[in-house]
Amino acid sequence: MRRRVVSLVCALVVLGSSLAVPAAAAVTVTNGCVASVPEPGTTTPVRICYSLFEPAGASGAHTVPLIFHSHGWGGSRTKDPAAFQAWLDAGFGVLSFDQRSFGESTGVAHVMNPDYEGRDVVKLVDFVAGLDWVTKQRPGDPLIGAIGGSYGGGYQFAGAFTEVRDSGRTRFDALAPEITWWDLKQSLAPEEAARTLWLSILFAGGGTHLPPAVSAAFVQLIATGGWPAGKAGRDLDAFFAHNGPAWHVSQGRRLDIPVQFGQGISDNLFNLNQGLANFDHALTARARARSIFVGYNGGHTLPSVVPPGFATPGDPCSIALGSPNFSDLAVRFMTAKLLGTATGLSGFGVYHLSTADGRCLTQRTLAPNTRQALGKILVPTGAGLPLNLKIATGPLTVAGTPRLSAKVYTLVPDSGAFFALSVGTNPLTARVVQNNTMPLREEHVAKGVRRTIELPAIAVDVPAGKNLYLTVTPVADMYAGQRGPLPGALLLKDGTLTYRILSR
Repeated sequence: MRRRVVSLVCALVVLGSSLAVPAAAAVTVTNGCVASVPEPGTTTPVRICYSLFEPAGASGAHTVPLIFHSHGWGGSRTKDPAAFQAWLDAGFGVLSFDQRSFGESTGVAHVMNPDYEGRDVVKLVDFVAGLDWVTKQRPGDPLIGAIGGSYGGGYQFAGAFTEVRDSGRTRFDALAPEITWWDLKQSLAPEEAARTLWLSILFAGGGTHLPPAVSAAFVQLIATGGWPAGKAGRDLDAFFAHNGPAWHVSQGRRLDIPVQFGQGISDNLFNLNQGLANFDHALTARARARSIFVGYNGGHTLPSVVPPGFATPGDPCSIALGSPNFSDLAVRFMTAKLLGTATGLSGFGVYHLSTADGRCLTQRTLAPNTRQALGKILVPTGAGLPLNLKIATGPLTVAGTPRLSAKVYTLVPDSGAFFALSVGTNPLTARVVQNNTMPLREEHVAKGVRRTIELPAIAVDVPAGKNLYLTVTPVADMYAGQRGPLPGALLLKDGTLTYRILSR
């Protein structure tokens, strides 16, 4: 949204005192707050507080681009300029801010709703557009990028898409989100089966910041393991309806700016499926050709014990692209995109994925090229051991998002199972690739209903002497509590598995 920033900005937008403090290496640190949209039913502006880092030598005569930064869920902004030294040395200013309801900011957390957190980010862009030392492309349009992971990745999409919604384009010029989501409800409760282990952690870290009705519904979601019925479920549906790129894309919006994506393949909260959806759908084709996708073994990672899983932690693809880590890669990316300086960075428009054993795999497409018929699969629900069905024999490499389509039969309502691809020398030694499973949940008794199940997206080398398995399990630790009221069984018939084999 284009606005000319007038001299009244400091009086009307900045709340409280802004204290400029000289920091190490002559960096000037300014702490302050901007006024943003009030909470529903109130008229008091919400205060969004920031720390602004102006590098040495920046001035109206020598302007610099600015990098936005924010924290993860339950956190607060970074106030120490040393944390941003690489950015300051590279010729950027930095603004780190407390998101709504966290740190020194006021209000209630709406978890990246465009009308609240989205507008908060827009207010901060308006603010930096009035700083004489920040480079402008035109009046009111600062040259800016953004960094941050998890909730700190979510604000980047919320701010940029809110501007696209309101004005047709965004003033952000490049983004670098890490381990964030495409569809928040789908991440927290795929197939309305709650990732209760992660939800418990998230609620403990910030549940009191949610609106009271949503907080109560969250407790019910965690306690039952399934999407609540009645008003609690409707409250959650309404709360999550607009909170992610998926909604904006459904409304016809795309971002036409370069993005460096970082996604944890062994992340079992915001899994690789979420990152691939963002790369594939949230950008225009032109923007995607100027963007980079890096998948590494990390992020929100908890070991998969039931069923057993594996992944080798690390980021071999950032190393393959010439950087020691994703953060250093982001500095090079922003230097190229915002400063126009050659950094030797390549690999745009393709997927760079860490395999489960820590090799970097680069691909132009992850479209399935293998379709395999499956026999009948019968698995208990509610309790029991995983079933590992042999799919292929190594050596081979598999990457992308496998999908299982089958007719589903259940004996009791609220039945379900969990699916993944696994590797092992035999069914007893098979371990889930990159610690991820995805659920199927049947709310009612199913009698031959055709379902398509999206399995966890992966990258894995299956060496000679080992096999690739389809794992179907009645229980999975990330979804503790996901079971029917009585033990039962789930039958899959006329099934097919589609996936991508890269080499044999």
